Amino acid sequence: MDTDYNRIAGGSVERIAALSDGIFAVAMTLLVLDLRVPVAAAIHGEAGLERALASLAPHLLVYLMSFMTLGIFWVGQQTQLNHLARADRDLAWIHLGFLFAVTLTPFSTGLIGSFIADWIALAVYWGNIVLLGAGLFASWRYATRAGLIRPDTPADIHCAMERRIMVAQALYAVGALLCMVSTYWSLGFIVLVQINYVLAPRVLGLNRL
Repeated sequence: MDTDYNRIAGGSVERIAALSDGIFAVAMTLLVLDLRVPVAAAIHGEAGLERALASLAPHLLVYLMSFMTLGIFWVGQQTQLNHLARADRDLAWIHLGFLFAVTLTPFSTGLIGSFIADWIALAVYWGNIVLLGAGLFASWRYATRAGLIRPDTPADIHCAMERRIMVAQALYAVGALLCMVSTYWSLGFIVLVQINYVLAPRVLGLNRL
């Protein structure tokens, strides 16, 4: 009896994790390429160097922001993969879609770094974050329904995974809407949200978000 190829394809959680680690590493490295050393011939004295470095401030801000963004989503994906007993072809492609959004991050970061005052650039960046969140949400929801989760996973983990993604996306949406006031307010709010997820402060239940 012939074996259905689709039933045996993409079953390795370890291979998904390995590919993800590589793509995240490349994407996080590419972020720094937008920080360019000032051209020496264009610098005249220390004052000129100070102005040149000051002009890099928007790029440095979005670099730090995007590095945190990718770090947060890498941790989120690894947390999911750690709770999987196995994978299948459909889950593998969901994660490939998620990784596609990861590869877009250097572009959306460079765009907002060059047009930091334009709401369209921020909308593109926010759209990138939406794709990342949607990928993680879809992967966990599919893995749950397909019975791919490890049987010893506590029941409350399922709600915690989805709640964290949904709350984070809601907060990012608030940050994006603030661009109607100022893109700087918007970026500042997004950075604060990310710092919360990076530090996970154990006050007021914020570490549960």
